Amino acid sequence: MLEKVAAFEEELSETERQLSDPTVIGDQAQLQKVGRRFKELSEVLAVGRPLREASEDLEAAQELLEIVEEDDDRQQLNDEVSELQTSIERLEAELQALLLPRDPNDGRNVILEIRGAEGGEEANLFARDLHEMYLAFAANHGWKVEPMDARESDMGGFSEVTVLLTGADAWTWMKYEGGVHRVQRVPVTEAQGRVHTSTTTVSVLPEAEEVDVDIDENDLQVDVYRASGPGGQSVNTTDSAVRITHKPTGLVVSMQDEKSQLQNKVKALRVLRSRLLQAQQDKQQAEASAARKGQVGSGGRSEKIRTYNFKENRITDHRIGLTLHKLDRVLAGALDEVINELLANERTEQLAQATSQS
Repeated sequence: MLEKVAAFEEELSETERQLSDPTVIGDQAQLQKVGRRFKELSEVLAVGRPLREASEDLEAAQELLEIVEEDDDRQQLNDEVSELQTSIERLEAELQALLLPRDPNDGRNVILEIRGAEGGEEANLFARDLHEMYLAFAANHGWKVEPMDARESDMGGFSEVTVLLTGADAWTWMKYEGGVHRVQRVPVTEAQGRVHTSTTTVSVLPEAEEVDVDIDENDLQVDVYRASGPGGQSVNTTDSAVRITHKPTGLVVSMQDEKSQLQNKVKALRVLRSRLLQAQQDKQQAEASAARKGQVGSGGRSEKIRTYNFKENRITDHRIGLTLHKLDRVLAGALDEVINELLANERTEQLAQATSQS
């Protein structure tokens, strides 16, 4: 571990030099990459340096034990050795966790897409509930929320809603939310009081920078049309809605939330760029591809990552077998306990894999 700390300090010095290099400063993509690595190394050395100091202190204390004869002095040194060994074990564990493979999207903002799936209007109403839950969660973490697009349903739900979450740790916290969310409750349209099961899908995309994805205008088909609201009635008298088709991949993004055609096009391009970035990452990593395909699935009731049962005030995350009877608090934005368990589970699996390979 100490050899690694020394190597990281050398790399940090080189990274600092690169950050002041005019060539790097003039290359936005390279500057972002170097800046991200500088931040990673700084976090690692915030643990690595105290580990080195504790190891040096332990070595000195053990050397003194060999020459000290007074019982009181030996007891004091033994206590110091014990404390240092405990500190070293803790710091080594922290450093090992920091050295686990990092998610390439850590530090990115998030484009969050929520859609009603199976269950008709009840699915759309739950899409609104999830939208409000994530907005409250974002507020708790101090993230900026930018509405991207929203298509309201007849009863005030969302058939589809898209928002941008801006925050340094937005991806770290939100990446687990992609998938099918199942709700079990009595719909407002149910006269007999029977519990129904519906589903809403959530997609979580890392926001792409322009330097990440180069889009050729010749590869785009841009169509404009009039925006419409619930029931199909026109809510705009000009062709402000925009639909962009990326011809090489067939990806289609539509935006109608803004009154300006240009603003809708800009937002649509941001979403398209993020979807293309995700597609690039999926292609590079077979595991990421499998995860992305598994995020949304077909929206079927059996393809669920989480269940929200209103009658029992229960939320269950099926990926880790976690059940909490705190649904009211979770829907109010208190998602931290659930996501912390998902984070811990991922770290445990990574540590186990790293141990098996060492």
